[in-house]
Amino acid sequence: MLLGIRYILLSGLSFIFVNFLVKLLSGNSEASEYFHFESYGAHELVFFRSLVSFAISAFVIKKKKIPFFGNNKPWLFVRGIAGVIALTIFFFTLQNLPLAVASILQYLSPIFTVILAALILKEKIFKLQWILILLAFCGVILIAFENFLPESGVQINPLWMILGIVSAFFSAIAYVAIVKLKNTDKPITIVLYFPMLALPFTGIWCLFDFVTPVAWEWLVLLLIGVFTQIAQILMTKALHTADTAKIVPFQYLGAIYAILIGWFVFDERLNGIPIIGMFIIIICVILNTLYQHKMKSNA
Repeated sequence: MLLGIRYILLSGLSFIFVNFLVKLLSGNSEASEYFHFESYGAHELVFFRSLVSFAISAFVIKKKKIPFFGNNKPWLFVRGIAGVIALTIFFFTLQNLPLAVASILQYLSPIFTVILAALILKEKIFKLQWILILLAFCGVILIAFENFLPESGVQINPLWMILGIVSAFFSAIAYVAIVKLKNTDKPITIVLYFPMLALPFTGIWCLFDFVTPVAWEWLVLLLIGVFTQIAQILMTKALHTADTAKIVPFQYLGAIYAILIGWFVFDERLNGIPIIGMFIIIICVILNTLYQHKMKSNA
């Protein structure tokens, strides 16, 4: 179990490092100005991230002689398209919301996964889960209170909050697709479909407003792709090494990293009520996951 916890902690650190770099390349913070970084659109960051991921995934598939396009193509396309939409919107929210808020909203995806699993996979939702889902969205409302508090440290645009929730919803669709694919396709093939669909979509978008990277920006863009791949591998290893119920709580330590980085690096000083809202979301998601796992184990 200790190895699984180690994997999940390193995965969380890798993901938050990627989010930090995306925020850094948004060009709208003092930290960005300090490093003299250009301002990149979220779609361009997704493009470079996908370029690295595609190269790594394609190399592994060719080396292991796995069918390149997979078997269950309809669900592979669903996974890919949902993933592209989710990540593109998420990168936009990282650029336009405090780092902690954007990260926390993405943690709502397990909530949507429960609902979609009930609709698509015919899994049962228990009464306690509905209560936790409701409380999680109460946490979202508390985050929005930041705009109405005296001496508010930052302004939170409700539109970007809504888009953050939309991103979490599409992440849930991608997860449900992965569940449908687990018996038909290899994990690396499932991973491949994201960059394979993202590259033409974001590539065409980049033709209209491409920002040419200079100097150290090339390294930052490379690190976004590499550490995303590392984070996904570590997450998979964690889920394969240890019991899900025992490692899930450690997954959400990333929220604490996001709050600290936002506070000390990007000067995003949130008040107490929004922070309480964030922790309500985390607690509800963790309890929901643990309860669901317990009920499945007892079935």
